[in-house]
Amino acid sequence: MEIPVYTLDAFTNLPFKGNPAAVCPLQHELNEELYQKISSEMNLSETAFIIKLNPSDDFTTGSRFRLRWFTPTTEVNLCGHATLATARVLFQYENNINSKLVFETRSGELCVTRYGDNCIMDFPLNPASPADPQEFRGVIKAAVGNLPVQEVYLSSKTKKLLIRLADSCEKSALRNLKVDPIALQRSESTGKVKGVIVTMIGSPHEQPEYDFYSRYFAPWFGIPEDPVTGSAHTVLGSYWAEKLGKQKLLAYQCSSRGGELELEVRDDGRINISGTTVTIMRGKIII
Repeated sequence: MEIPVYTLDAFTNLPFKGNPAAVCPLQHELNEELYQKISSEMNLSETAFIIKLNPSDDFTTGSRFRLRWFTPTTEVNLCGHATLATARVLFQYENNINSKLVFETRSGELCVTRYGDNCIMDFPLNPASPADPQEFRGVIKAAVGNLPVQEVYLSSKTKKLLIRLADSCEKSALRNLKVDPIALQRSESTGKVKGVIVTMIGSPHEQPEYDFYSRYFAPWFGIPEDPVTGSAHTVLGSYWAEKLGKQKLLAYQCSSRGGELELEVRDDGRINISGTTVTIMRGKIII
């Protein structure tokens, strides 16, 4: 059996930046073990599998597909950068004729619209609520050490803990943060937290004028640090839209690879996340 595979860097227009995702268009479902084995072999934060819903479907003319995402260790409910990469594969390499695609996923139907070289993803918004820093003091210590913390929020639905650094912090404090993934994972074993977002407000004196910065760590899913994370911005978008009083936001995830996301928080409880991709590899998996 041969399976086409593409590797794209998402949320960037530069190779070897952004967040790499593998994308595999499938003619039919695989067995569960094989999904995980392929994803472990690819060893990226996510591998996406596009599956035809009906045998008569065509990747060029079809507008609706099933989409699944796997980390090297498990299947996940939502992944932004691999969804972006999947849409770009369909538009760019399968020459899909539709301007909008619909993916059936574990997070419901997700729509992606082509907009030039960019894609706009229609995602659920995942608001977070204020959390007691004392309850999560071990996680906070493992994530940011002795850096001053302004607020802590928890998205119970996504199990993402948002730690906002004090506004007195320089961007370099976030960019230079060293997080031990083993210590972070050991700091939380109740199951309440499966990912940690560290964020801070943007600087009006820098260009581009980003509204906020972030980094994201998810060792509980086998991801020590995710370079650019669409799903984390379903939490971040809600938080910063309220704090800054604006619905359109420009975000930068300042991992070592780095990536830019355009956000629009909508009144219907959803969020538009926009970005572009760069293709790094095309090939076949031979089994």
